[in-house]
Amino acid sequence: MKNAGRIDGRTQLIGLLATPIGHSLSPAMHNLAFEKLGLNNVYMAFEVGNEQLEEVVRGMRALNIRGYNVSMPNKTTILQYLDELDDSAKFTGAVNTVVNTDGKLKGYSTDGSGYVRNLREHGIGLKGKKMTLVGSGGAATPIAIEAAQAGLAEISIFARNDQFFARAEENVRIINEDMKHTQVKANIYPLENQEQLREEIRTSHILANGTGVGMKPLEGKSVIEDVSMLRSDLIVTDVVYSPAKSKLMEQAESVGATAINGLGMMLWQGALAFELWTGQEMPVAYIKEQLFADKL
Repeated sequence: MKNAGRIDGRTQLIGLLATPIGHSLSPAMHNLAFEKLGLNNVYMAFEVGNEQLEEVVRGMRALNIRGYNVSMPNKTTILQYLDELDDSAKFTGAVNTVVNTDGKLKGYSTDGSGYVRNLREHGIGLKGKKMTLVGSGGAATPIAIEAAQAGLAEISIFARNDQFFARAEENVRIINEDMKHTQVKANIYPLENQEQLREEIRTSHILANGTGVGMKPLEGKSVIEDVSMLRSDLIVTDVVYSPAKSKLMEQAESVGATAINGLGMMLWQGALAFELWTGQEMPVAYIKEQLFADKL
């Protein structure tokens, strides 16, 4: 670890709770930022799934850990173990960042804001556009809510017709009923209806994959079964960043579409979390230069 030489009795630990976790770039990103700013923190990744989550959260609180990120599959399960939720987490029903203040754990969701900020960095605005979003979980939900707040005209959400379909239905209800000020029309369809998916993509400006399909253990797979659903003027985004070029990204590039992987979203959601923990802005330009110069 590059900053191990300055770890002392006052070093604050910040972590990541997820599985699988070996692919994560968050430790490299945050530790580089800590070092650049001279902060006495260290960021470590912990392989944690739903089964161990309650016990781990209890232990993190007991150790007075400053905070941590939460990734798949823990983003919704962790809600029940926290003391308070920020509005971003209340709306999305998911948490990706926890801050410990004197033993009180507060959950936030920075994923949606990170996604929208990454689009903006690519010169893409959402106002008046239509999005087709695949997914209903801890990454897809904040994308749906934040994109709606950013001015979408319409969003069509596709989710597998299983026990998680109700979460997608709730997302649509929130957008249509609780967020009337946004004037967004939200629709929901089962992902198994591929012809409907084709039609919604045909009338959309943006296709977003908000699922883990494309990363291990689903590497080499895509939410799009037929590449003819895509077209050259479509913007295709993915939350997956490892591999940097998922099958969906390869499909998008093969038809000349704009392909944006999940790396920028990961960077910007991390930057927002960094500020919540430290009160300082992450040196994003420096992180880009050092870690992502050839990938963003």
